[in-house]
Amino acid sequence: MSGSTSFKVEGPFAVPFERRKGGRTLVFSDFWKDGSEAGHLAHERGCYVFAIQNQGSPQPLYVGKATKTFKQETFNDANKHKYHNGFSEYARGKPVMFFVVHPRSKGKTNGTYIAQIEDFLIQAGVAKNPNLQNVRGIQTPKWKIKGVVRGGAGKRTDAEVRFGNMFDIHR
Repeated sequence: MSGSTSFKVEGPFAVPFERRKGGRTLVFSDFWKDGSEAGHLAHERGCYVFAIQNQGSPQPLYVGKATKTFKQETFNDANKHKYHNGFSEYARGKPVMFFVVHPRSKGKTNGTYIAQIEDFLIQAGVAKNPNLQNVRGIQTPKWKIKGVVRGGAGKRTDAEVRFGNMFDIHR
């Protein structure tokens, strides 16, 4: 595709937590330290997803965007509150971060693409986890495609499976 911008996914990176008398709590202080696992992404831009890793696929808890740097935006006070709130709903599982990294290039960061990716990830995230901690962009559309998108549980027909596969939509 000519003229397109290709973002790269990195992660999952463990978000440290401690067990305390009142339960588990997240610890953010060392995440961006020099030499840390994700440290090389500190000054990059793009989108990020805070998730809980249990058995199977990670469960998205919050989707955000960083048009400044990941280090400046991922663990701001408002986000920390959302992460703690989402994390407190899980007795098990490890907190992780994924990053969708804007390609390095001369010139300005493409904030339009970052915003579009964030919107897409929020919609995909709320489809997987209705308790996504995002406030903006989580309105669930009022339509469904039975067996494909928000179409309920139960055995899917062959047509529903084939249709979903055609668009790479898996429930």
